[in-house]
Amino acid sequence: MSGFFEEVKRRKVYRVAVAYVIAAGGIIQLGSAAFPAWELPNRALRLVIVLLLVGFPIALILAWAFDVTPQGIRATPDVAVPRTHRRRNVIMLVATGVIVSAIAGFFLLPRISSAHKIDKSIAVLPFENLSDDKENAYFADGIQDDVLTNLSKIGDLKVISRTSVMPYRGKTSNVREIGKALGVGSILEGSVRRVGNRVRVNVQLICADTDEHLWAEDYDRELTDVFAIQTDLAQKIAEALQARLSPGEKSRMERKPTENGEAYLAFVQAHNLSCAFEDLEKLKQSEQLYQRAIELDPNFAVAIARYSQLESWILHIFERTPERRERARTLAERALRLQPDLPEAHLALGSSYYYGDNNYDAALKEFEIAQRGLPNESEVYLALGAIQRRQGKWAESTGNLEKAVSLNPKDTWALQNLSFNYQMLRNFAKANETIDRAIVLNPTAFEPWEVKSKFALFERGDFSVAEKAFEAVKSASMTNEQRLNAASARANVFLLERKYREGLQEAENLPDDQVAGFPGQLWSKYYYIGFARKALQDEPGARVAFLKAKSVIEEQLKRSPDSEDLHIQLARMLAYLGEKASALAEAQRATELLPESKDAFGGPEIMTAVAEVYAVLGENDRAIAILDGLLSRPSAVTVEVLKVNPVWDPLRSDPRFQALIDKYGAKA
Repeated sequence: MSGFFEEVKRRKVYRVAVAYVIAAGGIIQLGSAAFPAWELPNRALRLVIVLLLVGFPIALILAWAFDVTPQGIRATPDVAVPRTHRRRNVIMLVATGVIVSAIAGFFLLPRISSAHKIDKSIAVLPFENLSDDKENAYFADGIQDDVLTNLSKIGDLKVISRTSVMPYRGKTSNVREIGKALGVGSILEGSVRRVGNRVRVNVQLICADTDEHLWAEDYDRELTDVFAIQTDLAQKIAEALQARLSPGEKSRMERKPTENGEAYLAFVQAHNLSCAFEDLEKLKQSEQLYQRAIELDPNFAVAIARYSQLESWILHIFERTPERRERARTLAERALRLQPDLPEAHLALGSSYYYGDNNYDAALKEFEIAQRGLPNESEVYLALGAIQRRQGKWAESTGNLEKAVSLNPKDTWALQNLSFNYQMLRNFAKANETIDRAIVLNPTAFEPWEVKSKFALFERGDFSVAEKAFEAVKSASMTNEQRLNAASARANVFLLERKYREGLQEAENLPDDQVAGFPGQLWSKYYYIGFARKALQDEPGARVAFLKAKSVIEEQLKRSPDSEDLHIQLARMLAYLGEKASALAEAQRATELLPESKDAFGGPEIMTAVAEVYAVLGENDRAIAILDGLLSRPSAVTVEVLKVNPVWDPLRSDPRFQALIDKYGAKA
């Protein structure tokens, strides 16, 4: 063995080995810095490292065989040793070189790979307001929101939506915990101080895995430069995360939304309030602020587009009036005239087609245009998923809704929508798993518990979850509308449980003057009263209640003549009143407005109510035929709900109904 080391020393192999290691280390460091800047993939750097590792034993062999002399490269002279020793020394040299390269590769390659695999995902946390005037909190929100919006336009990034980051406002959560909860590799924190016409913004980009500060910046500018700050921030963050920025993305990012600071602040406040999807009072406040913003700047295209979206949403959920529908369309078209390539304007026009006209093909085209300009916007994927399920494209719809959830993991609304898809497909395991995630996010929120209660009823005919839900929300802080919804749901569950006296009392306790302010609540109250009294054999009392419900619906139809939901509810009331011809006419009108052939998501709900109308009117064959069809395709109808819901009692003595239960019960 000593002869081998003496030969290595004599042949100057040590020097070559040390020189090779130093040179290879320099090449690797240079490549580590240069390859990402040149946008070369990680595999290119790994290839360089592999070649250097392979080259090491070759370099040792060459150093053994040759020597550099003043006369040039010459073969190293041999000394007199036995041939077997010479062969042994060469084998040991090669083995040493291979072993050293293998060990270096084992430790070096994985580290180089992980060190340069940039996780291009980010969450922009709410910026801290350091101004003495706390009213400037809206200003801080606006800067954070615009930075987030600019980043969300970069297709090479994954950017978490605003709804999911807002719960971290004012909290000192661990960065690693936030990164894990939101599924991102980087966190942006910041603070804003506004004094007069000066604004100071401090931001820092932090690696969520290591808590390492990747980049930081301070800005001290005039207030008029605030949009330049936001654009510069987004571009530097994209650079830090090695995200590719297309010319179109860069152009959209550099465009100022408005030159009017007051209009901008009104827009920020309106946008904050518009996120309360199910709170009509807040949505109407948002409406007023959007109006204020575009009064101050009539060319504020983003504000006009968002205002249009809000009008479409209120039209869809709360007030289906021709005036609101027309306003939504006019605003969307106005925003597009101002900025034809504005993705938010295409989103607004798509919403107008969707909610205003039920024109799903036209809406889908606009949403797809919006998605190209807003590749990280959760609501775009929600819109795409909502359209696709109405077109019966369940796999595509579920994929887009799952994408929406991944971009907005703290949003219960996205999770609820995804769970509805699984319910329609009768995949209750996934439906429950999804809605449970929403409940974990907000354990006392009424809406997710209401959804979970329905799943338990439709899957197993189980009312215990509903009872647990009512207990869970007792101590919750709720709006007046949510309290009324909870009380109304309580009355409905009592009726489903056939506790008619309790249901009657709960419904009669709902104050008319309060429920009248919310769509659907007043007629629902009198429907529950009518149903309970009918079950309790109080036919005169039931008739009075059904007449009251009918009157309320007819009044609402004067304002919303194209509402399929109002037409089918009127058909139900007429059926309970025994007005057969009128009931069937209204049911027909509802199916014409929203046929199942056109809407695979909303259509089955209409058809379920049509089946109820037929059942009440004694048209058992037609009711059973409709239910048979609904059980054979995606819909909310299940065998278990048919078993427990008293609305189907008129069919229970019909052998065909029992055969239906047996047929699909066996399949389940």
